[in-house]
Amino acid sequence: MDLIPVPSSAVRRPDEDFPLDATTTLTAPPGLADAERWLRTALSAATGLPFGPGRPGAGVELVQDDALAAEAYRIAVRPGHALIAAGGPAGALWGAQTLRQLLGPDAYRRSPLRRTGWVLPGADIADAPRFGWRGALLDVARHFLPKSDVLRFVDLLAAHKLNVLHLHLTDDQGWRVEIKRYPGLTERGAWRDRSMVGYRAGQRRDDRPHGGYYTQDDLREIVAYAAARGVTVVPEIDLPGHTQAAVAAYPELGNTDVADTAALGVWTDWGVSHNVLNASEDTLRFFEGVLEEVLELFPSEFIHLGGDECPKEQWKDSAAAQARIRELGLANEDELQSFVIRHFDRWLAERGRRLIGWDEILEGGLAPRAAVSSWRGFGGGMAAAEAGHDVVMCPEQHVYFDHRQADGPDEPIPVGFVRTLEDVYRFEPVPGQLDETAARHVIGTQANLWSEFMDSARDIDYRAFPRLVAFAEVAWSDLPTEPAERDYAGFERRLETHLKVLDALGVEYRPADGPHPWQRRPGVAGRPIEGPPPVR
Repeated sequence: MDLIPVPSSAVRRPDEDFPLDATTTLTAPPGLADAERWLRTALSAATGLPFGPGRPGAGVELVQDDALAAEAYRIAVRPGHALIAAGGPAGALWGAQTLRQLLGPDAYRRSPLRRTGWVLPGADIADAPRFGWRGALLDVARHFLPKSDVLRFVDLLAAHKLNVLHLHLTDDQGWRVEIKRYPGLTERGAWRDRSMVGYRAGQRRDDRPHGGYYTQDDLREIVAYAAARGVTVVPEIDLPGHTQAAVAAYPELGNTDVADTAALGVWTDWGVSHNVLNASEDTLRFFEGVLEEVLELFPSEFIHLGGDECPKEQWKDSAAAQARIRELGLANEDELQSFVIRHFDRWLAERGRRLIGWDEILEGGLAPRAAVSSWRGFGGGMAAAEAGHDVVMCPEQHVYFDHRQADGPDEPIPVGFVRTLEDVYRFEPVPGQLDETAARHVIGTQANLWSEFMDSARDIDYRAFPRLVAFAEVAWSDLPTEPAERDYAGFERRLETHLKVLDALGVEYRPADGPHPWQRRPGVAGRPIEGPPPVR
């Protein structure tokens, strides 16, 4: 049946197919209304069939089975009846996604190519995810992505049973979330004068102003749209580094005794700015105000506060920062960064939320309840898991999808390591060195799409797909933990059908034999890293 992600079990029953027609109904209890609504909308658009309400035991029926885990589901297709039993609303949505797959690639169209000949294959399917956090990061700070493109990306995540959208909303190059008490963050911080084109070695700029931001209503819409499809949106407000856009809007947030922060603009370079926040009480209060509004917009348990790549030079040179270190009884600048992270860990905990940050938050001492996104390889995540902290594994050497997909000259803006489709399929998120207790703290995995070299949805499609398809199977399916034992040939065979799904969805993925001419960026410098990624 060429299902992706591959389910826990699937048995084809060729003599028990269920033809669909204008009389086929769709029924669900109130608790599964989101799945019913989504499935009716998707199937009606593709098939032209109405899928009106019906009675239990006939047509397409969704039911809740409390014996199943929340994201688990079972499908039984027989003549005249297709039953999706789910442990909860999320499981019903994933079951609905699988039911659409059973109808083939044309079921992903938004308008019917045919109105007859729709058949659900007779089958018994049982399925449940391996990880609870199956995520993708979308960097909308470096290059802003219009709301319509974010909603489209949510649909693509849900179609692959990925359930976390990590929105990187703030950075040196732009601030993308409206904060009503601090309007300057978007009036000033959401726009830059120009952008680098490719890596800095190429010395190219476009001299075109770039910017944009999401209003609070935009973000409420994105969050609600995602939730109705089983996707949780986790916001990232990066601090105390990656904050030049905020300092450009409110210069008092910076280290004013060592930098002319009043003259700063939103950064037009890629990389890591040395203009970071000060750690004063006023700055802490400012970001508490920011986060109060962020919490109102995003109901997610986790709030990502970055904590990565914070240069310490300004703190070392700043008399105010050094006085703050002494005042707090800290040993050095690393502990000052840890103080900031610990402060917001407590602040979030008091409001029923949890902090998650990049693995640099381990430096200077990890906040007690914090979780870690392990990006600099597996080491930080392993240390955090062994210390009893939850971990999302997203090592750059394996699942940074801005990294190049091949070593040829046609690869657009080649950066990072070569990570092929097969490399992604053989990625194992849980290091074998972890004992059983520590391994349980690996709550999931995530692929990251950093957007310095992606300025449109077309670019994101190219970098993400089909690698995100392979990643989705790694995150969902119960594959062998030894990468060499995985059936990549079988995945490739199923992918042949799934590429037709991507075609129907309008995804401009990378062809297996290299980019189309319009997907290339000749002459735009990248920064390829030669040789294989370091072993874990």
